[in-house]
Amino acid sequence: MDLEEVYRRDLNLLVALKVLIEEGSVSRSATRLNLSQSAMSRVLGRLRTLLNDPLFIRQGQHLQPTQRAIEISNAVNEPLESLRSLLSPTSFDPKQCQQHFAIATTDYAMQTILPYALPRIYEEAPNISLEFPPLQQGQMLEQLTAEGCDMAICRPTHSIEPLVHEKLGLVSVFCMLSRSHPLADKELTLADYLAYPHALIAISDGVKALIDTALSGHQQPQTVLRAYHLEAALAIVDKMPLIITVPADLAYLVAEKHNLIVKPLPFEFKPFEYSLIWHPRCEHSAAQIWLRNLLKEQCGRLIDKRVQDMGLV
Repeated sequence: MDLEEVYRRDLNLLVALKVLIEEGSVSRSATRLNLSQSAMSRVLGRLRTLLNDPLFIRQGQHLQPTQRAIEISNAVNEPLESLRSLLSPTSFDPKQCQQHFAIATTDYAMQTILPYALPRIYEEAPNISLEFPPLQQGQMLEQLTAEGCDMAICRPTHSIEPLVHEKLGLVSVFCMLSRSHPLADKELTLADYLAYPHALIAISDGVKALIDTALSGHQQPQTVLRAYHLEAALAIVDKMPLIITVPADLAYLVAEKHNLIVKPLPFEFKPFEYSLIWHPRCEHSAAQIWLRNLLKEQCGRLIDKRVQDMGLV
């Protein structure tokens, strides 16, 4: 039978069949389904027509199901139970969740804020799996629909309608120098910043555009390296007087470990908002709501703490 033909059938009748078998009585079945006895008798008649079988044989005051009725009842047990579970309101238990989540994210978020949230995520939901595909700003809508990503963490660079977003916190940009750099013990001036070679690490196109705008009217610094991860800059930081421009949070995390000096940008740069973004299709999923709330709580708390520690506002 085609799916369209199934659609034309009254599948509620299968629920009535289950009740009739369980009760063994038209009158008791009518009471359970909140029908009159005559209406329940009509339901039984429709069932017999639909399934081309008498379905029940009367034995005294009791209805005895036919073999065909028993076979059909057994066959629909599992799908009906699945429907009942699906339609019943239940509380979400992350410990029982085995879902796979894909979060499109920037290198900055992957290196700085997501690791802070991961222990809590797996503590609450040890059976889930996570994937972090690289964020593609220009294709974010497609990533969150056709490509199946559940959410994104980034700084939106354009209108993101019809996507939904919520602010995680403010992010800024700092510089790092090796301790052997000529400016290590000096205040970093704009002239110095423009005169020395640069590395951009985990700086997205959108953030680079903000830096370029802030430097509008000045010569652009010489960028000799642009990479996702700090290791590339560390390989040459003692070979040339490199100014490493990084998200402030990354500087906060790695400077002491790698014996680097952190300096603020020598020009006005307004911290920008980082956001958690998702498609309306995920709005009411219990699993999605749990993960979004946890990310907002953990990542937002971390960003707020670093904003205060680094004096960004």
